[in-house]
Amino acid sequence: MKFLLYFSDFIVPFTMFYIIVYGFFNHTDVYESFLKGVKEGFHIVIEIAPTMIALLVSIGIFRASGALDSFSDFLTPLGKVLHIPAEIIPVFIVRIFSSSAAVSFVLDIFKEYGSDSKTGMIVSIMMSCTETVIYTITIYYMSINIKKTRWTLPGAMFATIAGAIASVIITGYVIP
Repeated sequence: MKFLLYFSDFIVPFTMFYIIVYGFFNHTDVYESFLKGVKEGFHIVIEIAPTMIALLVSIGIFRASGALDSFSDFLTPLGKVLHIPAEIIPVFIVRIFSSSAAVSFVLDIFKEYGSDSKTGMIVSIMMSCTETVIYTITIYYMSINIKKTRWTLPGAMFATIAGAIASVIITGYVIP
């Protein structure tokens, strides 16, 4: 374990040193390349900012309107069949759209049930096994101007649902 800690402390400085040495031997102006990359990054941020703002506002409206609670109540019977606690369903729904919003739900679950509880373990594993599908597709595809996502959304949703179900199964083995 100590090796991993030393390695993680060493890898970033080593990578930076390697880039500088590589640029020197290839007669590349590393600093100019770095500045060019920063400029391109700012342009991408400016391009995707309206999409991010719209996504975050829509999540706030979805939550404040009570639609999230209604949709969670609708999915609760299916959750019972799959042995998914009702408290986790809103986390799963919000996780599809926003990781930071899902974290606020997770913290509420930790306060109420504890992080070592079965519900806390399920939600912890679920957060690491699932993806912010809509956010990721929106940001990445918009930044490179892809209009047709083809099978990306169904595939990502399938993987996310599988991750959520796996978190329940894994927790069942850890905490019987």
